[in-house]
Amino acid sequence: MITYILRRLNLLLLTLLILALASYWLVHAFPGDPVANLSGVSFITAEQKAYLDQYYHTDKSFLNQFIRYLELLWLGDWGKSFVSGQPLVDEIATFLPASIELGTYALILSLLFGIPLGFWAGIKHGKVSDYSILSFSLLGYSVPVFWLALLLILFFSLQLGWLPISGRISLLYDIPQETGFIVYDILASNIENKYEALVNAASHMLLPTISISIVTSTIIMKMTRHSVIEVLSSDYIRAAYAKGLTSRQVLLKHGLRNALLPIVPQVAMQFTTLLTNAMIVETIFSWPGVGNWLIQAIYQEDYPAIRAGMLAVSVLVVVFTVFIDLTHKVFDPKRMHHRRVKN
Repeated sequence: MITYILRRLNLLLLTLLILALASYWLVHAFPGDPVANLSGVSFITAEQKAYLDQYYHTDKSFLNQFIRYLELLWLGDWGKSFVSGQPLVDEIATFLPASIELGTYALILSLLFGIPLGFWAGIKHGKVSDYSILSFSLLGYSVPVFWLALLLILFFSLQLGWLPISGRISLLYDIPQETGFIVYDILASNIENKYEALVNAASHMLLPTISISIVTSTIIMKMTRHSVIEVLSSDYIRAAYAKGLTSRQVLLKHGLRNALLPIVPQVAMQFTTLLTNAMIVETIFSWPGVGNWLIQAIYQEDYPAIRAGMLAVSVLVVVFTVFIDLTHKVFDPKRMHHRRVKN
């Protein structure tokens, strides 16, 4: 167990180092002065140039520059935005929670639909309901996220007028931003119309959540179906039936846990896919997340923001992936045993 954890931590550190190296390469790959791309200062005087060269060690070897870059990343000095002039760490801390919140709700919605439908398809393997669910999953997986988002806006917002087109909450509500997670901030606030604010935030959240959860729901559905079919065809399930247990007892006592355990890490990994899709959907719905912020940074040629935003999202994905892998190892120690036997 300890050896496995140390291997994963070493892999994590190596990956983070490579990501930091790639982000530092962007400093030199982007147009303009590398010092400006590091600091976020657009117009640099001769005095500032001398100071910044010394501060970022750009007057030394590349190794010294990179080590200094890692030190500044650790200290939280990621530079400033060309456009706003604000520290990039503060801007990322402002916009990233909105993306995480949207991805989390989409993952919950995907689980609520994907797992039950996948179980039903696996139980009814080879029947009409199984083929119907498979056809639906194929259709949902094939629809582009941006196209689905536009269709939802056209139908539910423009034609029916049920849901808002853009934003995170109506401008009528002044919610103090403490954590960046809108639901928590509403619940923690002292506003009088707290319930109305929650309903308004939920209405703004519904369409983007559905847009990015469709693809993930179909993936979870397929994984669950495959796992259920594999479990139900195993020897211990047939032995349970031979003992006289009913189908309900077999599914609840033996099938449910054994079918869910292999797909737990795969389901958790879909959170990274959700974040990627969320960056597309945020632009369409004007959702104030890091994806929309990055797109605006690209349009405005805000190179420090692009570098810092891509690094922040990449680090989040890598850390989350390793964390899920370690968590699954703790709850499923048989996985390591099978791996040793196979090797």
